Amino acid sequence: MRLLRSILHLLWMAVTIVPWALTVMVVSLFASPTRIYWLCAGWLKVAVNGGTAILGIQNRITGFENLPVGTTAPAVLLVKHQSTWETLVMPAIMPHPLAYVFKKELLYVPFFGWSMARMDMIHIDRSQGAQAFKKMVAEGKRLLAQGTWIIMFPEGTRIPRGEVGEYKTGGTRMAIQCGVPVIPIAVTSAKCWPRKAFIKSPGIVDISIGKPIPSEGRRPDELMQEVKEWIEAEMRRLDPEAYQ
Repeated sequence: MRLLRSILHLLWMAVTIVPWALTVMVVSLFASPTRIYWLCAGWLKVAVNGGTAILGIQNRITGFENLPVGTTAPAVLLVKHQSTWETLVMPAIMPHPLAYVFKKELLYVPFFGWSMARMDMIHIDRSQGAQAFKKMVAEGKRLLAQGTWIIMFPEGTRIPRGEVGEYKTGGTRMAIQCGVPVIPIAVTSAKCWPRKAFIKSPGIVDISIGKPIPSEGRRPDELMQEVKEWIEAEMRRLDPEAYQ
C-alpha cells in the first residue's frame, strides 16, 4: 500500500506541475515577481495537500507566534534538512514570500526549474567562491528590504534521520551582513519521507519554529552554533526514538 501511495503521489505532482509551470511562464510575461511567487506557492500547496491526502503525511506546526510581524519585517530562516518534504512545505505555510538560495544548475530541471527561473530567488554559481557570496548578500539585502524572507538549509544537504550534519555559516554570515535576525526551524520529515527514499510512510511531521535570534554584534560561527544547538535539541525532543 505504501508503494502504491508513493507512486500515486509522484504521478500527482508530475501531472499537476506541467500545466502549472506553463501557466507561470505565460503569466510571468506581465505579472509582478510577488504574484509569480504566490502562483508557484499555490502548486506547492497542491503538492503538500496531495501528500496529506495520498501519502497520509500531516504537518503539526508550532511556534508561528515567533515569526516577525509586519509586511517588511526581515528574517533569515535556517531549517533542518531531512527530505524533500520541507522544501515543498515551507513556501506553502509561510506568510511571507521566501527566497531560496540554490545552485543555478537547478534552473535547468524541466518545468520545475523553469518555473523557479521566473521567481525572484537567489541562484548562485558555487565555482565563483567569494563572488558568489557577494552576490548572495547583495540579492539578500534587496529581497529582505521588500519583505521577502531568505530561507537556507545550513547543513547543505538532506541528513538521515537521527544524524547531525555540518552546519555551515553561510546563513549566519548573510544575516549578519544584512543586519537581520535568524529563525531556527526543526523539521522531523524523515519519519515519513526518508532521505533518498521513494516509498513514504503516513504519519505526522513536526515543524517547530524557534524564536528570532538577533545577529547584531555576533560572529557567524558562534551564531550558527547557537542555531545548531537549538535545532538539534528540538529534534531530540520531537523525535526521541531517532536519537536513542
